[in-house]
Amino acid sequence: MAPLPDFIDAVTAAVAGIPSGDVMTYGEIAQEAGFPGAARAVGNVLATSGGSLPWWRVVTVSGRLAPGKQREHGLLLVAEGVRLIAAGTHVEMVTR
Repeated sequence: MAPLPDFIDAVTAAVAGIPSGDVMTYGEIAQEAGFPGAARAVGNVLATSGGSLPWWRVVTVSGRLAPGKQREHGLLLVAEGVRLIAAGTHVEMVTR
């Protein structure tokens, strides 16, 4: 089933609002969008956004970078000043 337009709009707004140099988890985006528990659906929205959103600012709850895009993901984050750990596969998670 495709995500609902309201969900897509809310996720788009939440991701677009992440400042450069910050990261949020898929779950935090779902919560901010008003759809707690919809972390996987957030990933689906980002995967189909065509790169129009700063998808690289979203990571898993453990800080893991996007599988299959780890190199690109890491380079984009490092360019914004985010520190990578675990041989460049995770971001250093900082509590807000």
